[in-house]
Amino acid sequence: MYRLFIKRLIDMILCLIAFPIFILIYIPIAILIKIEDGGPIFYSGERIGKDNKIFRMHKFRSMKVNAPNILNKDGSTFNSKDDPRVTKIGKILRETSLDETPQILNVLKGDMSIIGPRASLSGALGTYKNDEIDKMKVKPGITGYTQAYYRNGLTNREKRLKDAWYANNVSFILDVKIFFKTIETVFKREGIYTNDEAKVEVNKSKN
Repeated sequence: MYRLFIKRLIDMILCLIAFPIFILIYIPIAILIKIEDGGPIFYSGERIGKDNKIFRMHKFRSMKVNAPNILNKDGSTFNSKDDPRVTKIGKILRETSLDETPQILNVLKGDMSIIGPRASLSGALGTYKNDEIDKMKVKPGITGYTQAYYRNGLTNREKRLKDAWYANNVSFILDVKIFFKTIETVFKREGIYTNDEAKVEVNKSKN
């Protein structure tokens, strides 16, 4: 009952309550992004959703226009404190997770949930192993089990396995724990960066 109906109902109620509040946050963020380099306010990229459905996920743009997409050898996204691709306002948005807040629109649309696995890049589907693919049994989330408890402190393989575990163990109590742990993790600024001196490989996609 919770997975099939109540979870979606809670998503809608919380997003509708939060939306007017976040509008007040969106306005100054949008102005700061525009002032810094004049580029687009939002970044929209293809992600893998529930049942492998591809959708477009929205975020505040935190990188410079046409910045290259840099990946670690395990396929995870390169993420460093001194990443030259990230704008000044973008660094603040990432450290506070405010760059993720436009995903409320994805939740209202039905592509995402407030709590769920982190949405993977659309091109990553073919790299999933059999014990990882269960991750796509549920909608991806603005936050989730790995984001709340580990943020960026795990390998790509570990994140996928824990996301698959979450997808097979969704419950109201677990989601409540993840929700409050997310708040704690953001305020403590834990596990923000994956890389400091990592070797990386660059593909041709743009962010």
